[in-house]
Amino acid sequence: MPDKPPATISEQDTRILIEGGSLFARIWTPEVPANAGRAPIVLLHDSLGCVELWRSFPKALAAATGRRVIAYDRLGFGRSDAYPCRLPFDFIGREAQHVVPQVCEQLDVRDFIVCGHSVGGAMAVETAARFPTRCRALVTVAAQAFVEDRTLEGIRVAQRDFQDPAQLARLARYHGDKAPWAVEAWIGTWLSPDFAHWSLDEALEAVRCPVLAIHGERDEYGSVEHPRRIAAGRGTACILPGAGHVPHREDERLLTDVISRFGREIEADGVA
Repeated sequence: MPDKPPATISEQDTRILIEGGSLFARIWTPEVPANAGRAPIVLLHDSLGCVELWRSFPKALAAATGRRVIAYDRLGFGRSDAYPCRLPFDFIGREAQHVVPQVCEQLDVRDFIVCGHSVGGAMAVETAARFPTRCRALVTVAAQAFVEDRTLEGIRVAQRDFQDPAQLARLARYHGDKAPWAVEAWIGTWLSPDFAHWSLDEALEAVRCPVLAIHGERDEYGSVEHPRRIAAGRGTACILPGAGHVPHREDERLLTDVISRFGREIEADGVA
């Protein structure tokens, strides 16, 4: 049989007003009738990420799943407004409790699948825990579930790398004059003794939806204990052979295949 023709994906940029500022968001919509009424996928980016740094992954994910995909720049990142102060240590839970519902409300989203990369994965767990009747499924990619020595060592390496002005200049292409704040928010938070006892254990106990925890076997910011803890008794831990911390750039096709297969499984179960 001939391959199906590629799905046509429309893209829309928008602004979302929340308490504290304005967020930049982009929406990828498959132009197929089957998309109507299906829970969209909300993407939550990593500690130095933004919409543009997802690259082509959201479009590929929309095409592979037939679902609308929504990504936004958190306050302080990308094309969103600057964060008004130092990042608080409870920023992960705050994003889930206060920002995600505002994004969904303004984009007229009721039920959703949440998918996060790295610290965005932790925010996705918190979102699933706080909105159990609205979150139909949870996907984490290279997420941390607790503060691990391997994570801290990876951040210390990055801290040394950012002493090179060229590294910060490359980041500024995406975050503008917010780049120094973004770096400090990441490094300063994770290396602080006040953050040392953070974990997702309490949030994970409240997750009620199907879970897929994806992790690269060579992830420089966390061992495979993270996806195993996230998925334990809740779903599946999927370890990608040869992959590091950024699977959506290292092997986009493999990642979209894994997530779309999960999507088909929960559809067959009548979940989303």
